[in-house]
Amino acid sequence: MDYDLLCRQLSSVICGVPHRTANLANAAALLFYGLENINWAGFYFIENGILVLGPFQGKHACIEIPVGKGVCGTAAKKNETILVKNVHEFPGHIACDAASESEIVIPIRQHGKVIGVLDIDSPLENRFSEDDKTGLEEFARIIQTEIFG
Repeated sequence: MDYDLLCRQLSSVICGVPHRTANLANAAALLFYGLENINWAGFYFIENGILVLGPFQGKHACIEIPVGKGVCGTAAKKNETILVKNVHEFPGHIACDAASESEIVIPIRQHGKVIGVLDIDSPLENRFSEDDKTGLEEFARIIQTEIFG
């Protein structure tokens, strides 16, 4: 995957645009249609200690995820990217789509504090690599900078 291109596309779409929800929706669409072998891409944001579903692409999803639960909640609590090669081996995995086999979750921060996560699922086991992790962390950094300052 050419993450440099994907990040340039993201920047060109959201830079200078003052509409947070629209920018996040476009970011999710860029990922969903730009990455191969994924079945969900989107965001959850913390509201009163709960991750609440934000803009996404894919099948319907869980609306609320407690911080500390599942892959998304664990990434938010630990403030670190979590790459899961086989979701069935992750203790407490929350299955919104039974077709998902692997997942990567990247924290979204504002002024260093976790405010949400970027979540991407795949129907293939072992879909995400360290290169994906690096590229998607850069994608998330652009979102943090351009949308959340």
